[in-house]
Amino acid sequence: SLVVSDDDVWRDQFYDGNIKKERGAIVLRLAKSWFRIGTLEILAHSGELDLLRRLLDFIIQTHFPSIAVNDSNRYLEFFSTVVSETANLISLWMSVGFAHGVCNTDNFSLLSITIDYGPFGFMDSYDPNFVPNTSDDERRYKIGNQASVGQFNLSKLLQALKPLLDPRQKQLASQILKGYGEHYYSRFTELFKTKLGLLGENENDNYLIAFLLKVSLLC
Repeated sequence: SLVVSDDDVWRDQFYDGNIKKERGAIVLRLAKSWFRIGTLEILAHSGELDLLRRLLDFIIQTHFPSIAVNDSNRYLEFFSTVVSETANLISLWMSVGFAHGVCNTDNFSLLSITIDYGPFGFMDSYDPNFVPNTSDDERRYKIGNQASVGQFNLSKLLQALKPLLDPRQKQLASQILKGYGEHYYSRFTELFKTKLGLLGENENDNYLIAFLLKVSLLC
């Protein structure tokens, strides 16, 4: 919902120095959870490990019922689930040409749902350099970067979890993170094959997908 105020605020809408008055407003957005990677990062960074552990246990108990909260490997299982579900989410974004716009760790959900998208957009035709955020001059979060940015954010999640993992769990978590790219690529290919009506496995499927995207780019 959008609640408009009678008070004026100064805004530089395009960050180009052209400041003007606009009516203030409050946007209300709803989601089943607002826990993000950044939520855990800040606790780990400040050394609040007891609070980090308590919050993680609450998140697991509330939103990850398949993971036993008393399991000694619960944080490893949690990380594995977030890695695979993040790969699935970004694959879905890419399958419909959705650009989030601001893919930092504070905007990446631990439940792998799409939250906090402000300057988002959809491509009209395929362009890996498409970016809807007018303030992103470096194209950091262009649509072609979303998969790699997802992996970067997951590496920050692992960094936040490491104080709670033993040496064996840390090694396993690193292996899980390395599998992110393969998981993403497999899901991305599966979604595009479904869109194209391709059945079974054929060594030319990936070539066909890449070729059609390139044709779209040229058009």
